Amino acid sequence: MSHRYQPQQYVQLENPEWVRNATLYELNIRQFSEEGTFKAIEKELSRLKKMGIDIIWLMPIQPIGLKNRKGTLGSYYSVRDYLGINPEFGTEEDFCHLVKAIHALGMYVILDWVANHSSWDNDLVNDHPDWYMKSREGKFQSTPWRDYDDIIDFDYTQPDLRKYMTDALKFWVQEFDIDGYRCDVASFVPIDFWENARAELEEIKPVFMLAEAEDKELHRKAFDATYNWTLWNILHDIALNNKNVKILSEAYIAEHISIFPKKGIRLNFIDNHDKNSWEGDQFSNFGEALYAAIVFSVLMDGMPLVYGGQEAGLARSLAFFDKDPIAWEDHEIGRLYSILFDLKHQNQALWNGEFGGEMIRITNDYMDEVISFSREKNGDKVLAFFNLSKKKVTVNFETSSELGNFTDLFSGKSQLVLEKMTLTMEPWEYLVLHHLA
Repeated sequence: MSHRYQPQQYVQLENPEWVRNATLYELNIRQFSEEGTFKAIEKELSRLKKMGIDIIWLMPIQPIGLKNRKGTLGSYYSVRDYLGINPEFGTEEDFCHLVKAIHALGMYVILDWVANHSSWDNDLVNDHPDWYMKSREGKFQSTPWRDYDDIIDFDYTQPDLRKYMTDALKFWVQEFDIDGYRCDVASFVPIDFWENARAELEEIKPVFMLAEAEDKELHRKAFDATYNWTLWNILHDIALNNKNVKILSEAYIAEHISIFPKKGIRLNFIDNHDKNSWEGDQFSNFGEALYAAIVFSVLMDGMPLVYGGQEAGLARSLAFFDKDPIAWEDHEIGRLYSILFDLKHQNQALWNGEFGGEMIRITNDYMDEVISFSREKNGDKVLAFFNLSKKKVTVNFETSSELGNFTDLFSGKSQLVLEKMTLTMEPWEYLVLHHLA
């Protein structure tokens, strides 16, 4: 038969092997400690490892622009030198030592990369003014329709800019042995730039690339993972706006299972590092549904993300342009993530992308309020039941395809699953059952 009738694989890149069951942690260096330095991060690496973190994403470490600076310290995303290190955080030697310390604990590190724009006082402005977008009046311009007046946009029709930015990406991998990038507003930069950059980076070492975007096309040759803002929005609507659970199951998950590329990874989260943005903080976003939202975000197909401070129960918005360190304390949210990440590491059903199991719907007689599903891979299995409503309900589940002995994740008790199962569930209550092959 002609080759034109053969199915073609959409995603044409390979995820690094270590991404298969990885979790991700965003680290805001400035606010992570009173010192706000690379050295201070090293003191907490063992805690993050124990919590179950595999990949540490460092917000931009480059020097920050002075011209049109926001606040007293400026935005990380106003980059003054793509090959430099912000002295606020330490020296090149300090950063090199941090990367080695992360690797020594079996974790990986990615850098936040700002390819779309630079600060007004980046040397490139004077050295290569033709690399920047111009207004109708011929002046440098910020990203249109956004409150980004501390930055100016690049013009990716310029081949020399593309080479410069690709070489800069390669520099940090070659010189400091980092493991990839989280790419800011990735969809604002042409996809062919990213696809070539990924290819050149792969010539050095396998890398993990995360796009701050939701476009599935970015997975084809450029990025391992993209953001799952759609999931965040739906969970938020269910939690605070009393939306029907079918917008999650029959609108979102049905489309995800049917359309999203199997080798692509969606990044699941319930908070955002930009605390001045519309996301706000985790408690106001989800109220009484917070813990259910956390559990669902980890069990859902995709890679879970923890924003720095969530594990300490951070319940306020951090300042973004000024010093505002996180108040660290032991919190049950941190313990919850530890339990969930331990399960994710052990149980292949919860692994990322093609490494994990597909979400299979378990039907019940309260489909407007309750969502239930199973995931299975190589004999490992997880069953999940969520009452995502403000009502107490007694629910009957059709579990004839899920027979067996399981362990309750949170109580540790054994539970036999038969053809029918009935649960009385409090508002926002969840049950997670699991077993290994």
